[in-house]
Amino acid sequence: MATAKKAPAKAAPAKKAAPAKKRAPNAAFAKPMTPSPALAAVIGATPLPRFEVTKKVWDYIKANKLQDSVNKRNINADAKLKEIFQKPQVTMFEMTKLVNAHLS
Repeated sequence: MATAKKAPAKAAPAKKAAPAKKRAPNAAFAKPMTPSPALAAVIGATPLPRFEVTKKVWDYIKANKLQDSVNKRNINADAKLKEIFQKPQVTMFEMTKLVNAHLS
């Protein structure tokens, strides 16, 4: 006796995904913000968008080797950053919140 082989089930035709739309940048995110005098000592006094402020603060941290050597997520504050952070060490996640408090 011959055993009948079943034909493989046909897969449903794949649906074509709609072309992805590019996200428009958030205008509030790119709006130039004026830094406080304490923050201006670190990044300069010219108004900058939030993302540029964060980049400049990180440039300052890396240039002055303020990232903790054991836990890279922590930032050790020097005299200028201590005015902004109000404590000797913060995490990189706290940093953004504390820096944004110095923008208007």
